[in-house]
Amino acid sequence: MQKSFRITEHAAEQILQSMSQTDSTTGSLRIAAKRRPDGSIDYAMGFDEADDTDTVLEQYGVEVLIGVTSLDLLAGALLDYVRLETKGAKEFIFLNPNDPQFVPPGANVCE
Repeated sequence: MQKSFRITEHAAEQILQSMSQTDSTTGSLRIAAKRRPDGSIDYAMGFDEADDTDTVLEQYGVEVLIGVTSLDLLAGALLDYVRLETKGAKEFIFLNPNDPQFVPPGANVCE
């Protein structure tokens, strides 16, 4: 059984907040991924409407859409919203074991 894409509760809270601040007519977040020539993965996300071929996941009140071409690249990946540096701003990060540049989080990630 293939592992599914997941989002953290922190990411969901920020996504729901962003949805409430936009004029978006949809409540769905599309996550896309494509392989770069060097093998790493490029990510994109934005609000969108579901397509018939999309995989639709619901987590923490957020409906996540993943297209067929991104599904394998995002299998087992996690979207989080964290502060990477002690005084830095919080940002979305993808923790994806499918990316050859993936490094599991360590002490540099602050809650």
